[in-house]
Amino acid sequence: MVKISIVVPIAPGRNAEVLKSLKNVNYNKKDYEIIIEEGLSASTNRNNGIRKAKGEIILLLDDDAYIDKDLLKNGERFLERYKDVDIVGGPQLTPKSDDWFAHVSGYAITSYFGTQDMSKRYKKGKLSFDAGNSITSAVCFVRKKVFEKIQFNPKLFPGEDPEFYYKAKKNGFKIAYSPELTIYHKRRNTLGGFLKQFYLYGKAKINTGYLSLLFFIPSLFVLYLVSLSFLAFIHKIFLIPLILYIVIAFGAGIYEAVKNKSILGLVLIPFFYACIHISYGVGFLVGIINKLVDN
Repeated sequence: MVKISIVVPIAPGRNAEVLKSLKNVNYNKKDYEIIIEEGLSASTNRNNGIRKAKGEIILLLDDDAYIDKDLLKNGERFLERYKDVDIVGGPQLTPKSDDWFAHVSGYAITSYFGTQDMSKRYKKGKLSFDAGNSITSAVCFVRKKVFEKIQFNPKLFPGEDPEFYYKAKKNGFKIAYSPELTIYHKRRNTLGGFLKQFYLYGKAKINTGYLSLLFFIPSLFVLYLVSLSFLAFIHKIFLIPLILYIVIAFGAGIYEAVKNKSILGLVLIPFFYACIHISYGVGFLVGIINKLVDN
């Protein structure tokens, strides 16, 4: 009898690299199935795969993830122990085989100054039972009953994850984070890919259903930078926020570089902070404008 249905969405022409590590999983082969759904929409692929699933537990995985051999066993044990939990995910760490760019940019992503609550997705944190912002569909165990009420939104990418977890909470489902449910997930290895990632995150955020004042800060920072030459001409006091940002960015960058023993990080982590905040801020502004135009 199938206990766990593993659903992997994949874009046309891509290889499901996750299958390599699934071959070595420490779990009875009769107790799980793998469903690969190919198509242009990750949300549609997931929804289609979930409809075909025979297991009472759905494991969502990204196609380019590398999983720990005990992932399935740990996920099943967690849901057996905490029967009131409906969804549980874990961290997606940088693979050791990734290049220097992916590792150093990863240090910025895992820093609270870099990505705030999102940073919990990318490093091993503490067990939490209120974890909507700390997990993604890159690695997530979901009781099948959840999908009787909600599905992934095919119109959103990226941004489908936070919207799904927001809807889950609104429907009374409990979401947890466990550091034992670890995968290794490739980071962007070019500056263009890195900037695009956070631009799209920002652009999609306005449509996820949940907003807080924190999400507006990068956009306010972008507007401040755009108007800085004019403001500084009026009075030098307007340079103070920029100076404070630089000081904090370098302070946080030095801390992360020392913690991770990265000489490159001493210089590059503050740069990656700025890339994250500016690209996310621009994306968020574009998302707001698009929302206003559509309405």
